[in-house]
Amino acid sequence: MHVRLLQRTVILAAAALAAGPVIAASFSLPEDHRTLTKTTSFAEMELFLRSLDGTGGASVSVEGTSAGGHPLYVVHLTGSGERPWRILLYAQQHGDEVSGKDALLYLVRDIARDPTLLPRDVDLWVVPMVNPDGAEADTRANSAGADLNRDHIILEQPETRALHRLARRLRPAVAVDCHEFGRDSESWLGRGWLKWPDITMDSLDNPLFDPAVRAAALRFLGTAAEAEARAGHPFLRYWVGGVPPDEEQRHSAPDIDGGLNAIGMYGGQSYIIEAAARHAEQGRRDQDLGNRVDAYLALFRAVLAGDGHRAEDLEAIEQARRRPLPAFLPTNYLWVNPDATVTEFPVIEAASGGVLKVPTANLMTAMAVKRTVPTPRGYAVIGPAAAQFRLLLERHGIPFEELATGRSVEAETCTLVRVEDEFDEVYSRYEGRQIVSRGEPALVELAAGSLWIPLEGEAGLRAALVLEPASLYGLYQYPTYRRLVGADGALPVLRVVR
Repeated sequence: MHVRLLQRTVILAAAALAAGPVIAASFSLPEDHRTLTKTTSFAEMELFLRSLDGTGGASVSVEGTSAGGHPLYVVHLTGSGERPWRILLYAQQHGDEVSGKDALLYLVRDIARDPTLLPRDVDLWVVPMVNPDGAEADTRANSAGADLNRDHIILEQPETRALHRLARRLRPAVAVDCHEFGRDSESWLGRGWLKWPDITMDSLDNPLFDPAVRAAALRFLGTAAEAEARAGHPFLRYWVGGVPPDEEQRHSAPDIDGGLNAIGMYGGQSYIIEAAARHAEQGRRDQDLGNRVDAYLALFRAVLAGDGHRAEDLEAIEQARRRPLPAFLPTNYLWVNPDATVTEFPVIEAASGGVLKVPTANLMTAMAVKRTVPTPRGYAVIGPAAAQFRLLLERHGIPFEELATGRSVEAETCTLVRVEDEFDEVYSRYEGRQIVSRGEPALVELAAGSLWIPLEGEAGLRAALVLEPASLYGLYQYPTYRRLVGADGALPVLRVVR
């Protein structure tokens, strides 16, 4: 669904007349974002977008509907001139992480007021609130109880399906996913510290992605750091993990269950940004909201301006979309510190506000591939599982053939040995790891109704990342797909080798 805002405006106007004078007719953002101490609600955003539509080259549409029935708004900003560099910015997948949304509203307001703020070669698309249900309830999840940023493999939620539908249509050169992290988590306060950066950023990092696209995205992080330095905000490359020096820290997860790498499956550069919010003290979360929005805006402006490499980066993106898959698919990969390099890790001393440098060798900075499998010709889905996989393939825009008659193929069957549902303390791995064994290639007769998915074309990358049964983090960590596993552990997806 892709509907212009005018239709939604008629509904709002009717609702306002029925409700009487208590419903505001308009909403304006505080003029200076740095004074912001209260996040914009869904209703306020809706009114703001209604006023924005049709001004300064901005158009507002509805891409879909949330699980709770809220419209999912998209803002498109254009101007004169050729615009080959398409940017998709989206925020508030987690309903209680607000500053990215607020910063995007200020960004589109400022460009609508002064369209010259948008570079001539940029075509900008903005989804300010992916999770309106969670925003209204001030919860991480949507109204169905789902963490949207863990739904990007199975696409069971309408919000993530709408986001992927938009990304497939746009094929953005750059996509940015906006979040927040806790500056004052319990474990850090226990050491008397706060996390140092105002904001962090990282680039797509799945090892199956094109090396030139990954390198270009990683290069831009230097430009991001310079932009934040000019704006006066402490900046680090995105990281998660425990307290230094003893616990492990690493950069963003390389898996595709989150928006960072999942939207990267469409071939462009992809990033995640997280701003630092206070959570421990009641009522403190929005006291520094203006500062977080200011840090976000510095990065958004840097993304719009670029780092001077757009022509070569666009060529790398187009080449990546034509690139065949490599001979081997990485299925198990993790962050490591191969040379035990010691990093001076900055932290804030809570009592004094001073900055300390903590030497640690536990910051993992290099991606290591631990296991690969030979790339198959394609995948086949057999038996009653075909109906569920048909939905999955359609949601990801992956071409497939439903066999009208039987077909003989040489294929590897795969068996689910176990799913490890506990966090791995040794390797700092998320829960949901699937341990799979592969059989020897053998002749298999595919029955009519089976699905055949060739690893060809631009969608071949998505097919490999979503369907590969030997992946450490794959479909069978999710209940919907674990129910499709045979009593003997047989997986419904075959690796077709010939």
